[in-house]
Order: sequence, then C-alpha cells, then structure tokens
Amino acid sequence: MTYSPLPRSVGQAHQARHLLAVPGDVTVDEVEVLATSRFTATRWDITPAGILPGDVTSAPQGPRAKGNAPGVLRVSRHATLTGPYAPQGDGFDLGLPPGSAMVFDVVCHRERGEPPFSTGDRDGVGRAFAQGLPEREERRLVTWLVAVARRLGGSLRVDVGGLWSAGTGGPGPRPGTGVVLTPDAEVAVDMSVYSGVWLEPEAALATVRPLHPHTRLATEGREWGGPPAGIADRPLYPGEKMDPKRRKEIHAAADDFDIAALRGPQILHGYGLLIDLGVDGFVAVEVAGEEHLPPMLRGLPWTADGAVRYRVHWEPPDQVEANREQPGLEHRIARKRAAELVARIAGRLQDAVGGEIADEDEFLVDPADL
Repeated sequence: MTYSPLPRSVGQAHQARHLLAVPGDVTVDEVEVLATSRFTATRWDITPAGILPGDVTSAPQGPRAKGNAPGVLRVSRHATLTGPYAPQGDGFDLGLPPGSAMVFDVVCHRERGEPPFSTGDRDGVGRAFAQGLPEREERRLVTWLVAVARRLGGSLRVDVGGLWSAGTGGPGPRPGTGVVLTPDAEVAVDMSVYSGVWLEPEAALATVRPLHPHTRLATEGREWGGPPAGIADRPLYPGEKMDPKRRKEIHAAADDFDIAALRGPQILHGYGLLIDLGVDGFVAVEVAGEEHLPPMLRGLPWTADGAVRYRVHWEPPDQVEANREQPGLEHRIARKRAAELVARIAGRLQDAVGGEIADEDEFLVDPADL
C-alpha cells in the first residue's frame, strides 16, 4: 500500500511530537498489539486500512479512514499515534534512517523534568533529552516507543515538535532536538515465563540444569549455629543501663521464638537458581508469585489470582559497560552468549509449566521465535 507523506503540523505549545518509523516487514496491527500490550485504554479513533473489522484481538475501532488516509490510535486521553505515513514529509525531509517504510506521528503532553545525571544510557534517551528528561505521561510514552522500536527493528526521531510546524501566527511548540534513536534489539536479554504452575526447587533445577552444568540452587547455604555464645551477657551498646537479668530474659524469649519458627512448617514463597558463566557474568532464574502481570495476561482464567513468574535474568560482569549506548566488543560477545542461554531456559521452562513468555519490556514472545 502507498501511504501519504507526513504533513506539516500545527502543534500546540503544550504538546510534544515524536516519530516512530518501522521497516517494511511490519504491519499496522503489530503496532496496535504492542500498544494494547502496554496501554489498556488503547482504541482506534479512526481505523486505517489494514485493520480487519471485527478482529477480536484488536483495540476498539472507530470510523474507518478512506483510502490510504491515516488512522488515529489513541493510547491515553492526551496521547495519540497518527498513521501510517510514508517515510517522507510533504515537502520536507523527515531525517529518518534508511530502511524506514512506515511512520507514525506521535503527539502527547510535553512534560519535562531535570536533565539526566549522565547522557550515557543504553538506549540514548539521556542524549536525546539532555535539557530535561520526559516525565509522567510523556516518559511512559517515550519508554514504550523505545521498546517498540527495539522489538520491531525500527527507529525514533524524538522531540520534533516545531521543526516543521506550519506557521499560524499563534503560539506553537518551540523547535525540539530531533535526535534519532535506533535502539539495539540485543540489549534486551531478560525474559519471564508466567504460568499457573509452581515448580518445586528440585524440579526447576532438574529442568534447567541440562542446559548448563553450573546450574545450582541459590537457596543453598551454610548451617547457622545460633547467636554467638555469651551475647546475653553483653550490653547492646556502650553505656547501656539494662538490668542484666532482664537482658537474659529478653534473649531467652527471642531464642524460644526462633526455635519455634525453625521447628514449624517451612513455607516457601520464592527461590532462585544461579548459573555461573565465568567471564560472561551470571544468569539467575528467580521464581515467585506475581500479581503485577503484563496487560495482555490480565483477566485470563488462570491469572485471576496472579501467576507464578519465572524471571530469567542476566547479570553482566560490568554494569557500567552494560549501560553504555555503544558498549565494547567484549561486552557484546558476552551479552550474545548469555542471551542465547536465557532464551533456551525460558523456552525449556515454558515447555515444563505452560503459560506465556514475555520479554523485559513485557511484550509477549512466541516460543517458536526463541
């Protein structure tokens, strides 16, 4: 389909404008699904061509656009994505990277706070908003746009309000920085499996250990021999005036409480597996109940009371390097090896417990794509 070029806009002074550009293998409904994955109020104010009527998995639909006219996808009261447009402006250059095939014009309230402590971060957001980071609704939207560009292999040109606005003589947005961000898909390593099935620690260990021989239960520890001898005879701090007999009684009561707790039934609320990758860092599998679920999983029969979350997390050997927008080769090699293991573990756990896999941006992942 041929899309119309992006028009010059007449923006309001309180509005921010960003562009989301995606490659040619992306469809409009993929952007819509990612919007509903983050914003529960997502709906089409105007439905573009390419969205099938009556599709039960899509957002609520409004009147259908005529021909190749853009649609308007509303993700909140004041934030919309209008498009798709062609990757070119109506008489001006959008300044987007080669390979962009479809563009969405994103408008929301402009809400900026303090400048970042450092302009260096893995997605380049600090560099793009060096004068003041987005806050509240704009921060949520920019965070989502970065995640969408990373997932779909696209780019952003952020803070373009005022760059191409049509002159009206009235107050309008001042020109923004127009920084281009192309998030690296490989920086998002972590995955989570959400399921209604709880694996006991030994069962989880048996499931994961075949994937890496250094897998062990993180609950393993050393025997505790109790408090140090004679502690009840020593003051809590220099100059303490407590009666020695009273101090002994308090310590004896505390000992009785601890002994009763140790003899009682042990209720396990969570546990972890740990994999030592040597120079590549660690991979941890953290297992616990979870009430905060990705929006796409809420309201399902098996998530009514929450779910069990199996979070597979990579801990890199160098956190500073991990948060650079352009990390060194050594880190990228370690990240690639860790990501392959994380994906295999997530797939193996999903085979064992069912449920759904989500990436670290809470977008669902098809196990066939791992």
